[in-house]
Amino acid sequence: MNTLQLALHAPCPQAFSRALANVSNLLRDYPSAQIELVVNSAALPEALKISDGDIIKRLVLCQNSLNAQQLTAPSHFSVVPAAIVHLAQRQQQGWSYVRA
Repeated sequence: MNTLQLALHAPCPQAFSRALANVSNLLRDYPSAQIELVVNSAALPEALKISDGDIIKRLVLCQNSLNAQQLTAPSHFSVVPAAIVHLAQRQQQGWSYVRA
């Protein structure tokens, strides 16, 4: 069986909250899953509050959204130039996409 690869997209605070629960549930049931929590738009301020290292290593933040909101991500957070491009690339690579 192939490893589950999921790009979970959270563009708003409510979606980010749902996504955190989704990640927790997925890791409980599929501990070997590769999960990226891709965050952009209004969800970014919530993502920047995260201190859980297991979640931080799965976060992928959008630089365009950070710039638009004049926010800066700590250096230990993963940042991509554009969330939309990252999500499209992951789908081309065979990852599943779910909007939280």
